Amino acid sequence: MRAAVWNLANQVTLVRAYLAVPALIFALRSEYGVLAILVAVAGLSDMVDGTVARRFSQPSQVGGGLDPVVDGLFMGALVVGLALGGTIPVWLALVVIARYLLPALAGGLLIALGRRPELRHTLTGQVSTTLILVLIGGVCLLRGLYQDAGGLLTGAEVVIPIATVATYVHLGWVTFRRPAVAPV
Repeated sequence: MRAAVWNLANQVTLVRAYLAVPALIFALRSEYGVLAILVAVAGLSDMVDGTVARRFSQPSQVGGGLDPVVDGLFMGALVVGLALGGTIPVWLALVVIARYLLPALAGGLLIALGRRPELRHTLTGQVSTTLILVLIGGVCLLRGLYQDAGGLLTGAEVVIPIATVATYVHLGWVTFRRPAVAPV
């Protein structure tokens, strides 16, 4: 198990955890150019970690569970800093935090009920994470370039809640569907 934690794929995943505190600090300081770079690096690590795991035959339960945790850690730090700095509305930060926190709590509840949740990525989860990174990162990039980010922020205020609800619906369907019974 210890080797699974330290494999290359999991180290790529952990990049997002390492970037969480700097993202919070740069967001609070409204240093948008650096913040846009951090979001891009985080997004790149999110795209690459699974590819590295498959390429080097290193997929693991640890990696499957670690990925959404560090996504939530990075995204939470990012949006808290942006909300406290007045860049995005507090309610939008809460939606992003809920996007990662509620599925984690639901997984914990399932474990407490004696049911082991299946750790796998869903298309809606991947799409919502990508949309959050692109939209919030885009706001940071535009601000870093001293451009108006109002239109993109408005888009984020519409798209992120919809993507979050779609993720919840899909996760609920995947979690609670009954396996098909084979004909006898």
